[in-house]
Amino acid sequence: MERKRSKKPGLPPGTLAAPPGAHVPTSFHVIHYTQDALDEADPTAVAELAPFLGKEGVTWINVDGLGDAELIRQLGERLELHPLALEDTLSVPQRPKVDDYGAHLFAVIRMLHFGQAPSGAGVETEQVSIFLTRNVVVTVQEHPGDCLDAVRHRLRSSTGQIRRQGADYLMYTILDAVIDHYFPFLEAMGEVVEELEDLVVEQPSRQILGRIHDVKRRLLEVRRSIWPLRDAINSLLRGESALVRKPTQLYLRDCYDHTIQVLDIVETYRELAGGLMDVYLSSVSNKMNEVMKVLTVIATIFIPLTFIAGIYGMNFQHMPELGLRWAYPVLWLVMVVIALGMLTLFRRRGWLGGRKD
Repeated sequence: MERKRSKKPGLPPGTLAAPPGAHVPTSFHVIHYTQDALDEADPTAVAELAPFLGKEGVTWINVDGLGDAELIRQLGERLELHPLALEDTLSVPQRPKVDDYGAHLFAVIRMLHFGQAPSGAGVETEQVSIFLTRNVVVTVQEHPGDCLDAVRHRLRSSTGQIRRQGADYLMYTILDAVIDHYFPFLEAMGEVVEELEDLVVEQPSRQILGRIHDVKRRLLEVRRSIWPLRDAINSLLRGESALVRKPTQLYLRDCYDHTIQVLDIVETYRELAGGLMDVYLSSVSNKMNEVMKVLTVIATIFIPLTFIAGIYGMNFQHMPELGLRWAYPVLWLVMVVIALGMLTLFRRRGWLGGRKD
């Protein structure tokens, strides 16, 4: 369900206001690194960022929480970020996109959050805003906790080439980590779909129908997040911003390929979920047909028996069989023979699960 935006109609462009319900206080975590050194800090004020911004190397400023719009405004003024980009940062949720403001790039992506059992709690997405300047990357998240610990580990351990590259490469690694975080969820969703394929045939029920709807809803949420992200990354590949170097565009192409893979998997699972709905309706219809067949067989057997009972239940005075001593047992014998004969006929024709001759 979409959340309400914080900006009221008629306010001037660039007006900053905390989103409704944003009670998480705003906090900073800074990582400054060069090829040979790395420093980390948790400043409490924008003024404390000055020593990191004046150094040679790359600075990654991670902002958690949107509760303090004034603090984010001060950060924007210190880094000369465009007011419209800051406004989009606080106006959640935004559609994934990339905007070029000349002095910096602004990107909006959706980060996926899901539990250990996707068949239980629903999936949630969180807006992550990314600012890229010459030597600084700023990430703004709605809540603490993310999928970027692998990136931080690579920085601290100097694994790979991330410490030898610029700020644009750091932005690529963040995008890549967020996109790759979709794959574990989709793998878990694949297991859920396979389980539902068996249950929908063997045990079709309202609970199974509810799980199918839940799967379709969560896949739709992922599709809404990844579809515009594909176009956003494509704009980085086709753009001519001086902030994104040609070598980094090669890595961004890999990100683009990953978004295509995610989309393909999502579309495949959505088609399977739609097919499960058809299978569910067919299974319910088949079970209903089995019930109707049993009732029809029972009714068919009792039609001639009811006919015979109706004839001898009439109150006519002159009925020859009524005076015979053996008439009553013979009548019962005839009715039993008719019932057994019809059951045998139905079984031979396969109507009762037997083989058809």
